[in-house]
Amino acid sequence: MDTDRLKALVPHYIVMFLLVFLVLAIVRAVVGEIGFLVELVIIAVVVFAYRPIVLQLGIGPSEWEE
Repeated sequence: MDTDRLKALVPHYIVMFLLVFLVLAIVRAVVGEIGFLVELVIIAVVVFAYRPIVLQLGIGPSEWEE
C-alpha cells in the first residue's frame, strides 16, 4: 500500500465524514426529524458531491486528478 497516497487522502475523508454529520445536523435543525431513507440520500449526495466540488475548487489531492 502506498502510504504517501494514504496520508494525502485521509484528511479529505475525515472532512467528508464531518461534513456528513454537519449537513445532517443542519437538515434536522431546519426540517425536524427525518426518516432513515432521507438521511441515506443526504449522505450519498454529500459523499458523491464532495470529490468533484473539491477538485473544482482546486484543493483536492493530486491522487484524485488521475
